[in-house]
Amino acid sequence: MSELNRDYHHVPVLLRESVNDLITDPDGVYVDATFGGGGHSREILARLGKKGKLFAFDRDSKVLENVPDDNRFELILSDYMYLKKYMDYYKVESLHGILADLGLSSHHLDEASRGFSIHSDLPLDMRMNTEQSLTAKEIIMKYSLQQIEGIIRTYGELTNAKKIAEELVKERSRRSFNSCKEFANWAESFSYGRKNKFLAQLFQAFRIEVNHEIESLKAFLKQGSELLKKDGRMVIISYHSLEDRLVKQWFKSGDPDHLADPYSNKDIPFKSLHKQAVIPDQNELNFNSRAHSAKMRTGIKQ
Repeated sequence: MSELNRDYHHVPVLLRESVNDLITDPDGVYVDATFGGGGHSREILARLGKKGKLFAFDRDSKVLENVPDDNRFELILSDYMYLKKYMDYYKVESLHGILADLGLSSHHLDEASRGFSIHSDLPLDMRMNTEQSLTAKEIIMKYSLQQIEGIIRTYGELTNAKKIAEELVKERSRRSFNSCKEFANWAESFSYGRKNKFLAQLFQAFRIEVNHEIESLKAFLKQGSELLKKDGRMVIISYHSLEDRLVKQWFKSGDPDHLADPYSNKDIPFKSLHKQAVIPDQNELNFNSRAHSAKMRTGIKQ
C-alpha cells in the first residue's frame, strides 16, 4: 500500500471499534462511504482476506493522493447518496457491511482555502466537492430571510436563529462577507458567552446546506439498508445530534423523518448491536481532540 499523504492527514475516530463491528466475513464485500484520509479503509483492508473487496466513496478529488495500492480496493469519486447506482455499475448485488464516518476530515478543517474553519482569512466556501457551484458565501449573501432562519434553526440547532437571520440580512445589504474570519467576527456577538460552540454550530448549519448532507444521509441509509445482506452490519459514526438522531431513528423504525411508530407491526430493517451509542474512551480523547463529540451506532440487518 502507498504511504498516507501527510498533507491530507486524518486520525480515524473509533477505528478499532468500528472495524470490529463491521467485518463479519473477511472474504465479504464492504463499503467505506466516507474515505477521507483513508484510515478506516486501510484498517478494513488489513482485516480482509484475499477474496475480500472494499469500495470507498468520497466527493473530494484530493483523496486520490491517498488511494491504497491494493487490487481489493476501488475508490468512487461521488457522493455516497449514489451508493446503489455504483453498486449496480460494479454488479454488486449485496454487501456484508457498510461504514460511514460522517465527520469532516482533518484536511478540510486544517486547509484554510476550503473555507470550513472559523479562523480562515480566505473565502466562505465549505464545499466538499469543489466542482459544485454553490458555496456558503452565496447562501449567506443571496438566500431569503426565511431560508437562512430555517438553515440556522434546523441544521445549527440555534434558538436565536430568527434574530441572527434578521441581522444578517440587514448587514449583507451594507457589505459582503469575504472571509470565514470576517463572518465569524460579525456573528460572535450572538453567542451569549459560548463563542466557540456557537460558531461551530453556525458554520455547521451552512456547511450542511452547502453539501446537502442530510438529504445525502437519508438516501444513503435507505439504499444501504436495501443492499445489505441479512445479518450485515451498518456502522455510522456521527458528530452532532442532528445526524445521530437521524441514524438512531433509522435503526429503530426504518424512517429517518421520525414519522413511523417504532412500536408498530411494521418490519424494522435493523436491530442495534449496542444498547447505547459507543463513544471514544479517554485514551482516544487524549490522543485525538476531534473525537470528543463522536457517537457510533451499529445496526444489524434483519
